[in-house]
Amino acid sequence: MDLNEVMARNLRRIRHGQKLTQEELAHRTGLSARHIGAIERAEMSATITVLGQISQALAVDPREFLTETNTG
Repeated sequence: MDLNEVMARNLRRIRHGQKLTQEELAHRTGLSARHIGAIERAEMSATITVLGQISQALAVDPREFLTETNTG
């Protein structure tokens, strides 16, 4: 699995765990819901800046998005 897919899975898992919609996360980050969705589908790579915005909005360490897990 490539890093974009790892990021996508982890972002979706963490967002769902916090019971947030893509729209709610978009509002917290200042990004569009379309941008969040594209990252979650691994259609778009998140820049370091965007990774920081998302991790801050979700109150998680940015490394959590890049660590491969066995959960699907």
